[in-house]
Amino acid sequence: MLSFIQPDGDNQFVLFSLEHLLSLFTVIAIILVIYWYRNSLKKTLLNNLSRGIIITILIISEISLHAWLWWVDEWGFRNALPLHLSSISLLLAALLLWIKSYRLFEFTYFVGIGSALQAMITPDISLYTFPHFRYVQFFIAHGGIVIANFFMVFVEGFRPTLKSLWRAFFYLNLYTLFIFAFNLFIGSNYMYVSRKPFNPSLIDYLGPWPWYIIPLEIIALVTFFMLYLPFWFLERKGMKEIK
Repeated sequence: MLSFIQPDGDNQFVLFSLEHLLSLFTVIAIILVIYWYRNSLKKTLLNNLSRGIIITILIISEISLHAWLWWVDEWGFRNALPLHLSSISLLLAALLLWIKSYRLFEFTYFVGIGSALQAMITPDISLYTFPHFRYVQFFIAHGGIVIANFFMVFVEGFRPTLKSLWRAFFYLNLYTLFIFAFNLFIGSNYMYVSRKPFNPSLIDYLGPWPWYIIPLEIIALVTFFMLYLPFWFLERKGMKEIK
């Protein structure tokens, strides 16, 4: 039991290991299943049940993370509030499934999927690998964000637009400014906008603070355009729906 919740120095995460690739393929497989059964998932009973299951998984995932941080004595206001993009995107994705708000979708599609994909491809969980709780929770949480948004695309028919992209980028920067001020107020480093993370990361290659924020902005914008590209192609072809 303790090996499931405590760090194991002899069993650390390896990038693109079999466990890592299988975790990524699992998320992709679930998205493909949603696409294949999209018409059945539009039926009221199955639709409500599916959305309820995803919402429940997302919320339990976030609650369990805080419970685990408390258990290992790492929970604190300066590091564990749900203010990082992963946590805020998870909560908003759950709300999106519940209320089906297109304005909310505009943000979660670009910011939520963009941040979750980057997190899953290069996870910052060096001390944990499968079947450790933190590893499992990490991929359920981030994978759930992606799955929730593609559910809205394939089943509910939501489509991002170019205006959606720029609105998401604007609100992301607005939120970043709020987080920066919040960090100054309590001495935290949410979203890593006040200083670099202690663990090695992509940010180490982007220059010193605060200059690394500029390439991060560029990376975010490029990611947003990549997420919009399939819908731009459909628009050019005059296709309103993904057949």
